[in-house]
Amino acid sequence: MNARTEVLSRIRRALTDVPGGERPEDVPVTRNYSREGTPAAGSAKAVQLLTKRLADYGASVRLVADEAVPTAIALTLAARGAACVVVPRGFPSAWQAELDAVRVLDDRPEVTVGALDRTDSVVTTVALAIAETGTLVLDGGPGQGRRALTLVPDHHLCVLRAEQVVASVPEALVRLEPARPLTFVSGPSATSDIELDRVEGVHGPRTLHVLIVP
Repeated sequence: MNARTEVLSRIRRALTDVPGGERPEDVPVTRNYSREGTPAAGSAKAVQLLTKRLADYGASVRLVADEAVPTAIALTLAARGAACVVVPRGFPSAWQAELDAVRVLDDRPEVTVGALDRTDSVVTTVALAIAETGTLVLDGGPGQGRRALTLVPDHHLCVLRAEQVVASVPEALVRLEPARPLTFVSGPSATSDIELDRVEGVHGPRTLHVLIVP
């Protein structure tokens, strides 16, 4: 018996006492954990906590006024010497106003993995952010793009609004659509070997910049 057969056999045995016509939605599940976090979503304290957590992970975080976002994006990319950047479909056009100095790829048609590997940066929005864990959540929505766009380039520049910051993971899950491709990003990509030597950039961007619009 192979592993697949064994796993399926155990599942079937576990389901022997379930009525044939029963559906998952027919069985109530008690969820008595708090779905509202502290501090309040979108508050200055929530943004401050998110900023602290992201900084702890090694990300660079700045608060930027809405009208200053185009300049902040351009300056951040210029400081890295970025000559080519991917901007997913749906990213606010006003925020791209000062990207004339770089080559912009919009993933239409899809940029190949090889081309992404030669791309200096990717600029995205988020679905929301979680303050307690310092996590950015992407769901492939407008301005976020497919997973490869934020996995292959070595630099990820993310722009979000304060109103998208929630306090806790349960609060975030209530607001997210579970059928979408959810990606949780807590700081730059990092891993450790058996001797606990930290290596960055193995499983994603080595550098993460976050701009928060109050």
